[in-house]
Amino acid sequence: MGIITKKNNAQPRIVQVKAKHINSLKAAVAAVLIVVMVLMTAIVRLSTQSLQQRQENSRLQSQVVALQVQIDKETQDALLVNAEKEGSRSKAVSYIQDIQSKLKTINNYMSKRGLRGLSFRKLNVGDKPKSDTKLYADFSNYLDRLVNNIAYVPMGYPRLSSFTSFFGSRGNPFDFGGREFHPGIDFAGHRGDPVKCTASGRVVFAGKAGGYGNCIKIRHANNLETWYGHLSKINVKEGQRVTVGDMIGKVGSTGRSTGPHLHYEIRKNGHPVNPKQYLSLNM
Repeated sequence: MGIITKKNNAQPRIVQVKAKHINSLKAAVAAVLIVVMVLMTAIVRLSTQSLQQRQENSRLQSQVVALQVQIDKETQDALLVNAEKEGSRSKAVSYIQDIQSKLKTINNYMSKRGLRGLSFRKLNVGDKPKSDTKLYADFSNYLDRLVNNIAYVPMGYPRLSSFTSFFGSRGNPFDFGGREFHPGIDFAGHRGDPVKCTASGRVVFAGKAGGYGNCIKIRHANNLETWYGHLSKINVKEGQRVTVGDMIGKVGSTGRSTGPHLHYEIRKNGHPVNPKQYLSLNM
């Protein structure tokens, strides 16, 4: 009876020990499974994030390529526009140079008349002014000065008609056989024909002047004066400003005259000069 009892008491201990080992093993397996699941979840998450990163990188690269293409196109368009502008500017400057050459010829004609011409800085296609607008404005101002200068220079005919007497030595119409110095040009005409001033200026005399009869004297730039004699009528007053082409009087035969005509003089620094050289730019 006692032996059986010992045997019966030992068996439950063995069973209990085995049960503990099994439980520990299950816990270990469960822990391993949990770790594996956590790792797999992390791997899947990292893989997903990596895929999303690659997709984002690809999208960004596509945007960068598109932007680069756009920038290249805009740069090319800008270069083409700039090249076109430079080409247009070169043509414009070339035209200005051509005009300037012609104006230089006009200045040469003016200098032959003892008039001071207007200089202008020579333009080169390679010049880079602050702006094209300033370039054209400078040239426009130069043309304005030239036009103004020409307006105040006696030029052309005070009336369109034939000549009856020229500048210089001539036979004295009041002393047959004798000669005299004629300080101007006489234009044929009829009493009352209009007389026009040949340059802008200021009337410095309007009235009777001895042998000139009714006379008008107009002062211009460069110490020049134009005189209009033998008039039948004076249409201006002393001190009045006149513009080239204005009708200042009418043809007559007052003063020392043999018949209706216009006596026209040009004086420089007070001395008579041949008006013929002022009738046109060609000499």
